[in-house]
Amino acid sequence: MNAAIEQAGLALREMRESDLAAVMVVERAAYPHPWSEGVMRDCLRAGYDCQLGEHDGRPVAHAVVMVVVGECHVLNITVHPDCQRRGFGRALLRTLLERACAKGAQTAFLEVRASNTAARALYEAEGFCEIGRRRGYYPVAKGREDALVLARELGGMHGALAGD
Repeated sequence: MNAAIEQAGLALREMRESDLAAVMVVERAAYPHPWSEGVMRDCLRAGYDCQLGEHDGRPVAHAVVMVVVGECHVLNITVHPDCQRRGFGRALLRTLLERACAKGAQTAFLEVRASNTAARALYEAEGFCEIGRRRGYYPVAKGREDALVLARELGGMHGALAGD
């Protein structure tokens, strides 16, 4: 098991279609505009790296990463609001980046809401830098919000990410 996951007290395993109801509970609790169950199912069927994090036997987090041609795109990292600020998101991110690196990814990309200061701080602390902006990318109650596009190099870091 990955050291970051062990330190956080999170049990991580491959997500299955049978987990989608529990995943959607976490997704809906965390976001006003959550992913749909259909999108999650499509990610599973496409073979993306879909992980489920459990704490005390309860699903509390999940993540989806696509790895292709030397790059990974972190599509979703979600932690139930009741379990945030415990290191679960950081542990998930580190584990996913390590897994992507093991699959040959050299660069990681992600989008984050411009207003999500907690997530931005996490990503910056984990070595991500802003490389662009997608205008009107995310829905909000009235209109759309920009996404910041972040990137991080992974090359040569296999095995080192977990112990950071």
